[in-house]
Amino acid sequence: ILPDEVLIDGKQCPDLAYPMTAIIKGDNSEPAIAAASIIAKVYRDAQMIALDADYPMYGFAKHKGYPTQQHLEALTHHGASEIHRRSFAPVAKVLQRG
Repeated sequence: ILPDEVLIDGKQCPDLAYPMTAIIKGDNSEPAIAAASIIAKVYRDAQMIALDADYPMYGFAKHKGYPTQQHLEALTHHGASEIHRRSFAPVAKVLQRG
């Protein structure tokens, strides 16, 4: 199955071999993007809950990796793990403070 068109939530389309349309805030105007966003969040949250077993000191099961006070304090205390995205602004900020 190949798509007729790929709708992208954002400003830029990746370099793929399909017709694409970038839609800023597409999850507000396109039901398919809104549904995909929900599915992605549920999948990501489940992944973070599973990762909590390997990294219990960060509390991923509770905050799902979002920059809550608990998570930022854990980053300050333990540093970033190999699964932390160092380019994510809240993580980078904590790491810069050392």
